[in-house]
Amino acid sequence: MFLLIKLIKESYLFAYTAIISNKVRTLLSLLGITIGIFSVISVLSVFDSLERSIRNSFNDLGSNVIFIQKWPWMMGGGDYPWWKYMNRPEPTMYEMEEIIKRSNTAEAASFMFSFSRQLSFRNNTYDDVGIMAVSHDYERVMPVDIQEGRYFTRTESQNGRNVVIIGAKIAEELFPDSDPLGQTVKIGGNRANIIGILKRQGEGAFGNSNDEQVIVPVNFARAFVNMRNSGTTIVAKAAANVSNTQLMDDLTGIMRSLRKLKPGEENDFALNEVSVINQGLQAFFSGLAIIGWIIGAFSLLVGGFGIANIMFVSVRERTNIIGIQKAIGAKNYFILLEFLFEAVFLSLLGGIIGLLLIYLGMISFGHAMPFPLILSQSNILLGLIISTVIGLISGFVPAWVAARLDPVEAIRFGY
Repeated sequence: MFLLIKLIKESYLFAYTAIISNKVRTLLSLLGITIGIFSVISVLSVFDSLERSIRNSFNDLGSNVIFIQKWPWMMGGGDYPWWKYMNRPEPTMYEMEEIIKRSNTAEAASFMFSFSRQLSFRNNTYDDVGIMAVSHDYERVMPVDIQEGRYFTRTESQNGRNVVIIGAKIAEELFPDSDPLGQTVKIGGNRANIIGILKRQGEGAFGNSNDEQVIVPVNFARAFVNMRNSGTTIVAKAAANVSNTQLMDDLTGIMRSLRKLKPGEENDFALNEVSVINQGLQAFFSGLAIIGWIIGAFSLLVGGFGIANIMFVSVRERTNIIGIQKAIGAKNYFILLEFLFEAVFLSLLGGIIGLLLIYLGMISFGHAMPFPLILSQSNILLGLIISTVIGLISGFVPAWVAARLDPVEAIRFGY
């Protein structure tokens, strides 16, 4: 332990002396490591932050819900006959009602579809608002976080009352100086009374947000919107202690029965779940991570040569000292470890500077990104490990040369 502490202390002092006495040379040598760590860890951090934000957006949909739709979320290869999907019938309100009656694995189910319209209040307008038309049990299968007001009553949903729940940003734009609750807005010319305001969410990873969303009863929307080819969806939530696989098997049987499909006949509907997207995201971000490594590898390679160069120079400048150390009994492994510690110290210094630049960059430019940037502990640790490994690899040959020097020749060097 005493020997290890002595090695670290002497290596630190030699490295510190090298930095102080040769600032420009050391700076240029560390620049490659700094740029390499900055490139790799910054790319990985941005990808990790984006992936985390996207996954959170999809997880908000619920991990125990199944979406019955016309199109699957993940299709086959490029030669897949897409026209089969095009000719499929869309889910209907009747099918949703039958699922509620027949299923013993679904806790609740809801029918929904979306469309865009202009929203207006007096002289204030909000163009191309995303409007979600939903059946009554929508709040039981999907999160609806209402900050003010309330959700639809069952009577309002079933009778198609002209009531609406609006997002926080829409409320601020249309009603800058008044309370939106109880006010009447026009949805493409159709009057609707505001009964609720959604809690502010902020912008999502895809630029979407509930802050600009409007929710209306499906029976109100179908009075002025043609649901044909509108992307209708049935969302079913698994009951307690029921797996998604069990729910999907149950829904498959019910839907095939409702559509009178013969045994062996292909399904004309798709059962989608969030895990399918997560699997696709995993493959996508793995590919991006490889690109990040390739980008940083060249800088790390240059940085490694820079560390090796500065260590060879250090060995040459300290040849006399090495000879004296060996003459008074220093072992080869002591000299080897001394120079290896110095190389690792220099490489770590470059890596720490790179990580610091990433942190400062995230603070400075994070607000401009559509998702929060996070420098995770795992990426910090990865950066330090990479720096250490580069230092060990780059410093080994110079350290080996130093350890193999003949003490007599080393002492006479330079005289």
